[in-house]
Amino acid sequence: MRRDVFQAIADPTRREIINMLAHKQLNLNAIAENFDVSRPAISKHIKILVECGLIIISQQGRERHCEAKLQKLIEVSDWIEQYRQFWNKKLDALENYLNQLQAKEKNKTKPKKHGKKK
Repeated sequence: MRRDVFQAIADPTRREIINMLAHKQLNLNAIAENFDVSRPAISKHIKILVECGLIIISQQGRERHCEAKLQKLIEVSDWIEQYRQFWNKKLDALENYLNQLQAKEKNKTKPKKHGKKK
């Protein structure tokens, strides 16, 4: 199965693993200790993260250490950015519209000035 970064971040356990590894390298046991699921379940999550290119595993002596490779998250950031821009434009247009309505209301409620009679 071909996996992508969106599949990787779809699961809260994988997001937490990414968060943990963003701060420091950890071995597989240290990662597994942080979750109330089986070691094989964590291994499966790790495998998916490796397939998606979000982490790499290196052998250090007898232990396997995981390291985050967060560059792939740029793909997610770029995808989200298009929607941020879309909503910013919509909200800016709404703000402009509300400001125009407010200005019209102020003009309606201003007392009209009458010229002085001579």
